[in-house]
Amino acid sequence: MSKTLELIFDFVSPNAYLVWGPLRELAERQGASLKITPVFLGGMHKLTGNAPPFIRDAEVKGKNAYASLEMQRFIKKHGLTRFRMNPKFPFNPVNLLRMLVSLEGDDRIRFIEALNPAIWEQELDVADAGAVAAVLTDAGFDAEALAARTQDPAIKQALIDNTERAVERGTFGIPTFYIGDEMFFGKERLGQIEEMLADSGSH
Repeated sequence: MSKTLELIFDFVSPNAYLVWGPLRELAERQGASLKITPVFLGGMHKLTGNAPPFIRDAEVKGKNAYASLEMQRFIKKHGLTRFRMNPKFPFNPVNLLRMLVSLEGDDRIRFIEALNPAIWEQELDVADAGAVAAVLTDAGFDAEALAARTQDPAIKQALIDNTERAVERGTFGIPTFYIGDEMFFGKERLGQIEEMLADSGSH
């Protein structure tokens, strides 16, 4: 069994922010390496026929209210009290995702570590290139070089390819996780993920 835990990720998902800290702690506890695969959730929704829950479930009595309750329970359990729904949500994350695709390994983790709190705690407007650049510069990135990469045709294609491949594997939403070929969807699956990682380490 693989000790690599893969996260299918898009900045636009509040649940991807909420699961990030607990997921990193889980991976560290289990000695698993974390692999980040950036995808464009909007493109994934088109390919799968899925939609954001607040739209998809709007006519289902009680469902969005329960989703909100579940989110509050998760926030309370993991002490995520700095979370704020971004006022620009749902925003367009494509340029951030292209930057992320252009990075590798631990730099992807550092990039998410810099932007997640800016977007979901400090209400960063991701359409404000100057504000994004300031966050990235503070985190030690070359913001100008990263911005230039967003226009690279190969980078653009890599994000499209990531999204299409994720859908081919069965991914339909964010956050999705893989341990080898085993797929888990949703932040509520952390217990199952930890059990599988723990089991893989005992063999």
